[in-house]
Amino acid sequence: MPHHNTVFRDILKLMPWRQFEALVEEHNADARVRRLPTKAQFVALLYGQLSGASGLREIVTGLSSHGARLYHLGATPVRRSTLSDANAGRPSAVFADLLALMMKQAHRGLRRKMAEAVYLLDATSVRLNGHSADWARFSAGVCGAKVHVIYDADADRPIYAAVTAANVNDITAAHQMPIDPGATYVFDLGYYDYLWWATLDDAGCRIVTRFKSNTPLNVVEELPVAPGSNILSDRIGFLPARQAKSRRNPMQDAVREVRITTDTGKVLRILSNDLDASAEDIAGLYRRRWAIELFFRWVKQTLKITRFVGTSENAVRIQISVALIAFLLLRLAQAAQKAVQSPLVFARLVRANLMHRRSIQNLDVPEPVLQDHRQMSLSLC
Repeated sequence: MPHHNTVFRDILKLMPWRQFEALVEEHNADARVRRLPTKAQFVALLYGQLSGASGLREIVTGLSSHGARLYHLGATPVRRSTLSDANAGRPSAVFADLLALMMKQAHRGLRRKMAEAVYLLDATSVRLNGHSADWARFSAGVCGAKVHVIYDADADRPIYAAVTAANVNDITAAHQMPIDPGATYVFDLGYYDYLWWATLDDAGCRIVTRFKSNTPLNVVEELPVAPGSNILSDRIGFLPARQAKSRRNPMQDAVREVRITTDTGKVLRILSNDLDASAEDIAGLYRRRWAIELFFRWVKQTLKITRFVGTSENAVRIQISVALIAFLLLRLAQAAQKAVQSPLVFARLVRANLMHRRSIQNLDVPEPVLQDHRQMSLSLC
């Protein structure tokens, strides 16, 4: 029979190990480490993500049951207390920087002209228990964190991610995000900030978002709309010249307001700084924002960022980074085969066969039943 590595081994081959080792050295992550190197910690946490393990004990037990194959994975048997200590004390920057590097590498191969790039911005909250109150308290009795993401809908990949406490506003995190000049940014009301909009506008970016219901528009031109469509109006105008406390609004250029009706009958006022595209194109760009909601739903249902194996800020940041790395590895592994087109089905097949010696190319093909020739075979006519 032809030899096959385990599915997990084939996925680990997609890792940029040389850059990982450089990050470990840069952050001095393995200094004074005796039992669990950072690589073994990462492999254990990645195993937990891909196998669907719900806690440290399940990760440890699962790895122990496959002890004979750990050597070929570059891993070692691990104790729960040792893994817990590593998650609490090992610098999370190693994993965050690794995630950033892998997102950049994955996006580089799919990069289009910036005029064609459409980036979706949003954040999702994850609930934490009271043991995280020292850094993630949101309100009395409620603790949580936020994952802020820039998502490339065409490539189906995040290109930026950051973790904050849940009480950090989305726009505060947005001011730290990188900007690709000339790209299109689509976002919702959580990023309602004229100064940030002006920064995007100055970089030549196209903005598509929503008006707040109480934001007036000084209309200077009414554009025609096609009869019978869901486009109610298409107007060009100016935002208020002054903000609260008589501050000058930095967004002084003309903007576009496209009013549409949704399938439920709700009326939305869509804002854009693109004065040339059709109203249908602008409305279509805003509808694409739903893709990032589907991305968050997929990650939460398929990977492990709703139940945490640690409560410290460091442990939570590590787990979220490893979960998003697992997402990228699954996408890369799926792209390397042609048989399974559904990302969800592929992820389920990887989970079911993770430590089996099978080729990723035929995960959907049932394994043949091998007949032992030493066994008596009875045929009935």
